[in-house]
Amino acid sequence: MSTSFWTVPPQNIKNLNKHAIIDLIRFTSGGISRVELSRVMGITRAAVTTIVNQLLHDGIVTEIEAHFPSGRKPIVLEINPELCRVVGIDMGATHITLLLTDCAAHVLNELEIPFDVNQGPRISLEQLEQAMSDLLKKSGLSLKDIRAVGMGVPGPIVENVGMVMGPPIMPGWDGYPIRDHLQKKWGVPIAIGNDAEMGAIGEWAYGAGRGARNLAYIKVGTGIGSGLLLDGQVYRGTTGCAGEIGHITLNENGPVCTCGNRGCLEAMAGGWAIASRGREAAQSKARTLLSEINTVSEISASDVIEAAGQGDLIAQQIVSEAGGHLGTAIASLVNLFNPSMVVIGGKISQTGDLLLEPIRKTVRQRSLKAAARDVRITAAYLGKRSSGMGAVVEALSIVLHQLADHDG
Repeated sequence: MSTSFWTVPPQNIKNLNKHAIIDLIRFTSGGISRVELSRVMGITRAAVTTIVNQLLHDGIVTEIEAHFPSGRKPIVLEINPELCRVVGIDMGATHITLLLTDCAAHVLNELEIPFDVNQGPRISLEQLEQAMSDLLKKSGLSLKDIRAVGMGVPGPIVENVGMVMGPPIMPGWDGYPIRDHLQKKWGVPIAIGNDAEMGAIGEWAYGAGRGARNLAYIKVGTGIGSGLLLDGQVYRGTTGCAGEIGHITLNENGPVCTCGNRGCLEAMAGGWAIASRGREAAQSKARTLLSEINTVSEISASDVIEAAGQGDLIAQQIVSEAGGHLGTAIASLVNLFNPSMVVIGGKISQTGDLLLEPIRKTVRQRSLKAAARDVRITAAYLGKRSSGMGAVVEALSIVLHQLADHDG
């Protein structure tokens, strides 16, 4: 049993089994029976029954009838959705998305606002606090109703202190105590991580990578990052900087990147790079829908994506070239980590096969055959919710395992 999303508590074996059973229940689609729990856990049905009865008594899990077309309907276990409310936050460079969910991770309400991470922590966190207030107000709730918050941010996270370290696209945030600041304001426990890492967790738990033991999630937005699950575990590296695929050098003499180096993947295929290529195309008077935009200097990556979706050949070429650059970097990742699945998420991935096919083609060309043969490259099933749902997973981990410890 993987313990990817919770810390093994220093209790007895019975309590460890309780934690493992909670995770099996919450991450099994459609619920799981006592018999299946016994089989997967390798413990007796009597031991499973004792733990499950305690979880039922405490209201942590509920029993439901499984939905099968015919035959006897077995009783399966699910997390009690009414046990709590949590919020998952995806902070990007240009947006903030908040997801309010129940304890079974069903989305009850959602709020997205435009945002500029360059404003620095003071102004940005004030905006976030207002967004939280607005979400709760329209949901008829208050902070007292929220048991935990998960949050992804677009920079390397030092997990044990809840702050970013040397973030390439977050000027003014280096060393700022994000988690402590928000915990003091909101009075709830907060889990904070890198946004791509949260995307990997979200897609593993509820999306395209459900149950995959070796998965890479590539978030392609303003910047480019990756979250890695290796052998069922989140891999963060020594200082939390693992997965910064956006700063792999593709061209030593290429454009200057936000990190200060030249020719990084992010500088050649990230949102800023795509927008820059779009502006160049519009200014060249080429036949493109982009030249019809009133203020050419304000053309964004979203404008290029929209034009590509409308059949604009130049916009499609820009997206395709970005896909080729991504494929080159992902090929190195495939050779190095040998994942079974690569999930492409973030705003730029919404172009679908216009981006995915160049990635797949390049990975096939540049990866070792043994590594590329069994890797599946697909778009994020959860779409723009991937990182937010990963944050929900982390928030629910806090709640459910604290309850298991308390009631153990």
